[in-house]
Amino acid sequence: MSGGDQEPGRYYVGVDVGTGSVRAALVDQRGVLLAFADQPINKWEPQFSHHEQSSEDIWAACCVVTKKVVQGIDVNQVRGLGFDATCSLVVLDKQFHPLPVNLEGDSRRNIIMWLDHRAVSQVHRINETQHSVLQYVGGVMSVEMQAPKLLWLKENLRETCWDKAGHFFDLPDFLSWKATGVTARSLCSLVCKWTYSAEKGWDDSFWKTIGLEDFVADNYSKIGNQVLPPGASLGNGLTPEAAKDLGLPAGVAVAASLIDAHAGGLGVIGADVRGHGLSCEGQPVTSRLAVICGTSSCHMGISRDPIFVPGVWGPYFSAMVPGFWLNEGGQSVTGKLIDHMVQGHAAFPELQAKAAARCQSVYAYLNSHLDLIKKAQPVGFLTVDLHVWPDFHGNRSPLADLTLKGMVTGLKLSQDLDDLAILYLATVQAIAFGTRLIIEAMEAAGHSVSTLFLCGGLSKNPLFVQMHADITGMPVILSQEVESVLVGAAILGACASGDFASVQIL
Repeated sequence: MSGGDQEPGRYYVGVDVGTGSVRAALVDQRGVLLAFADQPINKWEPQFSHHEQSSEDIWAACCVVTKKVVQGIDVNQVRGLGFDATCSLVVLDKQFHPLPVNLEGDSRRNIIMWLDHRAVSQVHRINETQHSVLQYVGGVMSVEMQAPKLLWLKENLRETCWDKAGHFFDLPDFLSWKATGVTARSLCSLVCKWTYSAEKGWDDSFWKTIGLEDFVADNYSKIGNQVLPPGASLGNGLTPEAAKDLGLPAGVAVAASLIDAHAGGLGVIGADVRGHGLSCEGQPVTSRLAVICGTSSCHMGISRDPIFVPGVWGPYFSAMVPGFWLNEGGQSVTGKLIDHMVQGHAAFPELQAKAAARCQSVYAYLNSHLDLIKKAQPVGFLTVDLHVWPDFHGNRSPLADLTLKGMVTGLKLSQDLDDLAILYLATVQAIAFGTRLIIEAMEAAGHSVSTLFLCGGLSKNPLFVQMHADITGMPVILSQEVESVLVGAAILGACASGDFASVQIL
């Protein structure tokens, strides 16, 4: 944050909607997290690769966690509220009621989640057009972006959903609308997931070419024709109805939102590293790569000028840090892959029992078990004969191939706890090698990366952090404030309040 006076007793609330839970934090003017709460949210998988959520369920969870973090303070000292969320697609009718995104006609399930891969044939057809907008998403659009999902809805749910739809929101923009009644979209969402250009706006020819000319005809009112930079103040702040839901005063400033990974990037990439003897001190912020690692991972690098990286999303202008171009690499599954490998192993029940007996998480137990069996060699050498190819959900970057599958080679007949620990290590290493591949692609295109800044759930796992340092050969910096995504969301609220002149940290 920059600018502004430092009066005591001013607070900001950040709300982060992840894949499996909603989290909120109360943050002070120094960026220190004072209170934290989380609440699980529902997910549905009616068939393979179809992943759905409920916008009403998510909003209810936002209300629960926000009320919790402001307990015990004078809520009139809360100056601003910022939201970030996964880039999932929310569908509402013309009266803002939920519409079904499923064949069952269940209108509660009105969100196609970011990791949903139903629109495979649609994304292939979009990519075959080789339209010029695709050069800003690494040359190939991802099935996780919104255009293929919208086309799928038009082709598969015409009567129950498409013809009735009045509003298609990225989830972060749905939350800011719910809080303020303002339908303006964040530049972050539209540039990163919807093919909007910060300089040129919507490209009519793209939507006409792919068969979604409907949006052009109504001046893009269903997907957004008022676009604001992240951190801009929306309308008159919290509506009386939303204020009551959230336990905050009406009129509190609400910011234009960020996608969750971008909130994490904002929260760490400008970290003050002075006085710690770190090699990145004095180096430009463009030499930093923010890695936001949770269910999936995102790799955020910024540059003064646009850099086109094959297979890596962007360049996106001002989508995360104002005035800088953003490139966003990513891995479709990281935390989810580790869970999948560990929980599917024959020794998992034994692991659960032993971890519980020690009052440890299964991953803390596995880390200590690896230390036990490594003997005199570094832990990384335990996987000399076991290798994982991690693209179980396709490759997002830099190969940009959603048809790729995962692989394990070097398996033996034994299935004991040692084998599970080594398979877990090999999976973590495979993810770190994926990060290295992304960095190499970015550097070949013109980026100069020298330091990794990690945040998100997996950054709390020492083995995950160590393997990234070992395999990339780069120093890894962890923020003192581990909840960097929530700090990023709170920075938005602080900017919207007017207490700070900008989200800019440079």
